[in-house]
Formats: sequence, structure tokens, C-alpha cells
Amino acid sequence: MKYFPVFIDAQHTHCLIVGAGEVAARKLELMLKTTAQITVVAPWVSDAVNELAKHPNVSLLTRSFEDNDLQAKTLVFVATDKPEVNQHIHDLAHSKGILVNVVDNTPLCKFITPSIVDRSPIIIAMSSGGVAPVLLRYIRQKLESVIPSKVSLLGEFSEKFREKVKRGLKSVTDRRYFWEEVLDGDIGENVLQGNASLAEKQLDDALTEYKAGNKPKGQVYLVGAGPGDPDLLTFRALRLMQKADVVVYDRLVSKDILELVRRDAEKIYVGKAKSNHTIPQEDINELLAKLALEGNRVVRLKGGDPFIFGRGGEEIQTLIAHGVDFQVVPGITAASGAASYAGIPLTHRDHAQSVTFTTGHLRDNSIDLDWPALAKNNHTLVFYMGLTGLPIICRELIANGLPDDMPIALIENATRSNQRVLSGTLSNIVDLAADAQIQPPTLIIVGTVVTLHSQLNWFGAQQS
Repeated sequence: MKYFPVFIDAQHTHCLIVGAGEVAARKLELMLKTTAQITVVAPWVSDAVNELAKHPNVSLLTRSFEDNDLQAKTLVFVATDKPEVNQHIHDLAHSKGILVNVVDNTPLCKFITPSIVDRSPIIIAMSSGGVAPVLLRYIRQKLESVIPSKVSLLGEFSEKFREKVKRGLKSVTDRRYFWEEVLDGDIGENVLQGNASLAEKQLDDALTEYKAGNKPKGQVYLVGAGPGDPDLLTFRALRLMQKADVVVYDRLVSKDILELVRRDAEKIYVGKAKSNHTIPQEDINELLAKLALEGNRVVRLKGGDPFIFGRGGEEIQTLIAHGVDFQVVPGITAASGAASYAGIPLTHRDHAQSVTFTTGHLRDNSIDLDWPALAKNNHTLVFYMGLTGLPIICRELIANGLPDDMPIALIENATRSNQRVLSGTLSNIVDLAADAQIQPPTLIIVGTVVTLHSQLNWFGAQQS
């Protein structure tokens, strides 16, 4: 980060604004949202500044800037139309260790003012470092539309009971759990609906229960992370990732998605590389149960969907055996994501009236599938985990009746910025894949729908 985001205690801040035109008026209006003391100095004063200066926190000096105006100031905005004056004030303030902002001159800014969503006492501040102000306004508009104005009531409610909860619950972890349960549940909903008295009683009751040791049990959330693009996460998946104590994730979960996990959550990697299952599935199952029984909220983050070649069913059976509560959050499975981002419809009335998802995973150097049932026309086949077994897949499909010129596509790193799509036929795809050095994770699609890729491809990723 070029700019470190901090919030300054405005109650103990004395701000100097040099200049009194329209630009200075915007800074003055912003500072008047705080409790700071403000001094404005300028030889000429606009009507807007004159009106705002009627506020009791504002002192207006109608004269040119003098060096001693910086005395006892903690924050300075410079908004004059004289470059030499702006430079002088910047240099002088910087030499005194005073934060200074020369408006619309980023190199002369020791701090910048963020774009703000104000739901006091809840404040959201955003910055692009001065490089994309229009984009920042766009993001702010989006946030303004989704954050209810009444969220300020939750802030006030939390402030009112903060010390009481702190006295009652000594552990930081216990307090975090407690507040999350409060804000996510009926108490928070009653606050938002204006039922403050009922919410206060509920909080007192909940705090009593918590202090008595009647805390919520640990729980496991099996969350589908989708094929890789973080924009494909569900809202629910993101919410649970933000409240997890522990995240157990596999190799198919992208770094971009892991960035969305709560910062202080423990992250445990249990990934399986191609032909190298370093952690047995049974051990993963037991680990999830153990973590939950210790009182943690555990997110088991899986690439794709937990119930489509994700072994989610096996993990749940272990959780049930240990009496652990769980939830399942579906995700966009790899087949759907890869096909969509490659412009290959899995069904099309001119090409395929059905689709089969199957595993191409090798076991004892073979793939035990019902090849005669798979090798049929007007049908799409999707193979998960089939890159190592690609020669066997092609050989068996041809041997069981598919023509050797049947189209096939390999989709590497589906939905990600480095996605590659390699098209060929059953007879030549093995050599093409070797030449292109295709790597896992790669999904395989077989069928005449693959011929639509060149026409329908919209993602613009790398093609082969």
C-alpha cells in the first residue's frame, strides 16, 4: 500500500485550510462532519465558505497565509491557485511533521482524503491512491446502495454495550463470537427494526448464557469456492468465509479467493497434487470434526461444488458420526464454469441432448468406467481430473465407437485470467496437449459442442 489507511481522532485535531474558493469549501464541508477545530485563512472568501464559516468550530481569517498559522495545527489542506504558495506551505508543514494535503497535487500530499460512506458511527473510507477517482465513485455508489442507512443503529447499539460485554467476557475470542452471534441473529435484526428495548433485553439474556458457558457449538460449513474466479462466489459463501475461525482448503481454491477469507482466520492446506495425495481423505474428515469439537467455526473450502467430485458426502458422514453440526453451500462446479468461460455449451439441440459428468482419475494406471455407455453420439462428456489419463480416455472412447475425429477440448485454469483452451480431436489431442504443456487443473470436454468454441468464446483468454 502506498497510503496507509488510518482514522484520526477529530476531537483533538485542529485543521488549517488555506484558501477559500469552491475547492476549499468542499474540504471545509467535509471537515465539518467531524468535531475538529478548523481555521480558514485566505484574502478572498467565496460565498460557500462564508456560509460554512458560521459554524462555531470555524475561525475565518481574511488575509494571506503567514508561517505562524501552522502553529498548533495537526492537519493542513492547501487549496490556493498559486503554485509557489502551495509549495511553500507544503515544505514548511512537512518540515514540522504536520500532515499536509495540497489539493489536486498528489506529489505534494502527505495524506489524501478518501471516498467516504458515512453511517456514523460506522464509517467506510476508500481510496484509489489518486489514480482512479471515477472508479472510486462508482464503488462508493455501489456500497451506498447495499448498506442500509439503519446500520448506524447497530453501531450505536454496539457502542452502548461494548464495555458491558468486555467486562463480562474476558477472552477476545469469546467477545468476537458473542458479537457475531448478536449482529447476525435476532438481536441485530430487532435493532435494525427499531425494537431497541427488546434487543437490549435479548442481549442481556444472551450475555448471561454466554458467561455461564452456554456458547454456540462449533460447526463446519462445506463451501463451494467455484472454479476459480472470485466473482463466481455466492454471497453466502463469502459471508461464511468472513466469519470462519479456521479455513481448510484444497489446491483448487485460487489465491484470489483465499484473499477474501477473514484475515485472522487460521488457514490449513490439505490439497492434493496430481498423483500425490499427501493427506489421506480420512485424515481430512477427522480434522474437520476435531476442529469443530474444539468450538471453532470451520469452513471447508472446496474448488467447484462440494457434492460434485468434492467428497463432501464422505466428510459429512464423518461429521455426523462425531455429532458435529454442518451446513453445505453449493458452488459453481468446474464443468459449468469451464464450459461457460470457454464458450462451449454443454447442451445444444443441434449437438447434444444430454451431458455426463465423470471422473478421469487413474487408479492402478486404468480408468474403470462404463465406456460403451459413455461413447455415444449427440452427447457431451465432461471428465474431471482426467489429464493424466487422457491417452486412456481417448483410446477407450475410440475403441467403443466414437469417431477418431470427435472434437475434444482441454480447459486449463478455467475462469481465471490465465485460462487456456486447447481444441483438437480424439486422435490428436494427446500430442497437442504435450506440445502445449497443459497442466492441472484441467477439465476435458468431449462432443461436437466443442466446435462452437471458436464462435461463442467471449472470455478472451489464451487459446491454443
